[in-house]
Amino acid sequence: MLTITKTLAILATVGVTTVPIENAPAPIGDTAMAKAHVTAGESSQPRRPSRRMAPSHGVREVQYKKSQKEFYWTDEAKSWARPGFTLEIVGVEISEDGYPVVEVMYYDDLGQPLDRNGIETPGTIDISFVFAWYDGDLNQYTAYTVRPAGDYEQATSDSGGTWEDVSIGHSFYTFGTQLPGDYDMTKTHTMYAYARRNTADLLGKDYYSDPTYDFRPDGGDVTAEWGSMFEATCNACHYDLALHGSRRRALKGCMMCHNPQSTDPESGNTVNMKEMGHKIHMGANLPSVQAGNPYFIVGYRGSIHDYSEVHFPQDIRNCTTCHDEDAPEAYRHMANPSRVACGSCHDNIDWETGEGHPVPQLDDSLCSACHVPEGEYEFDISVAGGHTIPTKSTQLAGLNMDITDVTNVAPGATPTVYFTLTNDDGSPVTAISSLRTLTVRAAGPQGQTIDYTIDLSADAREAGTSGDEYMVTLEEPLPEDATGTWTFSADVRRTTMIDDLSFEGLEVTEGAFNPIFFAAVTDAEAEPRRQIVSMEKCNTCHDVLALHGGQRFNTQECVMCHRPNATDEEVRPEEELPPEAIDFKWLIHRLHKGHELTVDFTVYGYRGSVHNYNHLYFPGDLRVCETCHVNDSYNVPLPAGLMEVTNERNYYTPTQPAATACLACHETVDAAAHAYTQTAPFGESCGACHGEGSTYSVDAVHAR
Repeated sequence: MLTITKTLAILATVGVTTVPIENAPAPIGDTAMAKAHVTAGESSQPRRPSRRMAPSHGVREVQYKKSQKEFYWTDEAKSWARPGFTLEIVGVEISEDGYPVVEVMYYDDLGQPLDRNGIETPGTIDISFVFAWYDGDLNQYTAYTVRPAGDYEQATSDSGGTWEDVSIGHSFYTFGTQLPGDYDMTKTHTMYAYARRNTADLLGKDYYSDPTYDFRPDGGDVTAEWGSMFEATCNACHYDLALHGSRRRALKGCMMCHNPQSTDPESGNTVNMKEMGHKIHMGANLPSVQAGNPYFIVGYRGSIHDYSEVHFPQDIRNCTTCHDEDAPEAYRHMANPSRVACGSCHDNIDWETGEGHPVPQLDDSLCSACHVPEGEYEFDISVAGGHTIPTKSTQLAGLNMDITDVTNVAPGATPTVYFTLTNDDGSPVTAISSLRTLTVRAAGPQGQTIDYTIDLSADAREAGTSGDEYMVTLEEPLPEDATGTWTFSADVRRTTMIDDLSFEGLEVTEGAFNPIFFAAVTDAEAEPRRQIVSMEKCNTCHDVLALHGGQRFNTQECVMCHRPNATDEEVRPEEELPPEAIDFKWLIHRLHKGHELTVDFTVYGYRGSVHNYNHLYFPGDLRVCETCHVNDSYNVPLPAGLMEVTNERNYYTPTQPAATACLACHETVDAAAHAYTQTAPFGESCGACHGEGSTYSVDAVHAR
């Protein structure tokens, strides 16, 4: 058997915090696994067996990801640590005197039972329960477990109950909360358990599990069940949304406390999810916030959570971003408009007087009479019509551009670009001179680098024709020292008047996805540029990422201008110099770090516009590089031939490529000094320690 001393040494080599040997849990033996135990001071009364058979979990194999700390542990370390934690609610019974009794099982990633008290296996386990009944007509919970909160009430977890541990990994919990004598046994009831396995001091991380369990106390079939959204939908942006000390992750569990019962006494704001959830995501765009009234909630121990600077990363009218159409009860946000849900975003409406609304609305009974799910017109007062995004209007023809060929591509030559413009139905776009923008772009390397060093362009609105294609020649030739493969792209957009049921109509800017064409300059064949991120990943959060006036949609075009040698010097006021680097890897890492930055990050843009990113909140976990990156492109060493980055506002300049990416997030002087001492004029040594498979690989240091 692995000794404690040896195990602690093994865990220390993979960055796991350890505790003194005398405080470490004892090794696990077959005898210990089999015996039942009861913690001192807890219930020791025998309980009759559950009427449900407790599930049996055999040993199973687990493959950990590189983003998990366990991936880097030895098999010996894992056999001692027993990583993972799953809590399972086996059944719920209501005693004759009205006390719920919950049967639970809990086990590790291998399916083997854990000791709740942390004696036989590492780490104690804390489990809390919320119990509520569900009103299917109103789509809301009412909790039995409540507490006073000033002049208000809040749903909470049970307290005062007793535990009975019948064996390792198998327990009963009897509530301290007694149900009212007239509780409705025919309603759906939900038991929610949120739990933490406390192993941070031992293993460098805690484990969490929070299952829900639906049943009817009368034994009938559950027909009404909450299911308006999916956790996976939230986690598309939030990447493991975990709140209240990371212990609460199940959406259904959230709804059980965040219901109309619960109000924050300090701010007076309800924490009903129908209102709070919308307000949080509306954030800085709330009419009340824009009028100068911050939106905040006071939480545990007086912590203030101000959401007034939250910026939703896409158009807030895109309801299906959260209300997934595949959810069992997804229809509710369309079919059940209410003052609470609608007034959460439109919080400048006074329902009693009718201010901000055509008529007063004293209850919700007539909401659906006007606000039907879908109306006759695209921009009417139906729920769908009120949330129509103009750039997604069916009245738009759809704009598409394709670069079909580029000729005369050589050092010192002036290329000619051939392209097509079509509508979504395949018909050609004519009268291109009236387009708002039609710019052909080219960018590529010079000399020894493989990075873009310069970009060239031409206004193509006066392009000639060649058969069914347009053709335009760049305004400047390629540099004499142009090398490798050059990239050609284009920006195109037009304005269209659509009918939004107003007298004047609505002018909408419609853009085309930027085409990419690779042309060989000195290469034998065109070599496509390396793929670092993908638009699909960007649009997971952004839906349709459209920048610079709605004409830039493709990260492969973004890097053509956001080059290692590019800064905002041309548009930055003299008194604000030195310039800021706008190299893509620097810009994107830094702006997503946002409010966590300890330094100012302000970039000047078109016509001197000021873009400060210190207020941005990244909704996910910045350690998860795959959120944006593809093909393990975040790993070092980076490809040979990349340019140094002009970075005068950093601690030193030029900054080499890997250091630029890392220092964008790790903005401290210590990190900069480390990067500086590990680089030389001819290259970086990052791969020696941070290369894939090394002790401090990028994956390992970002592992969770």
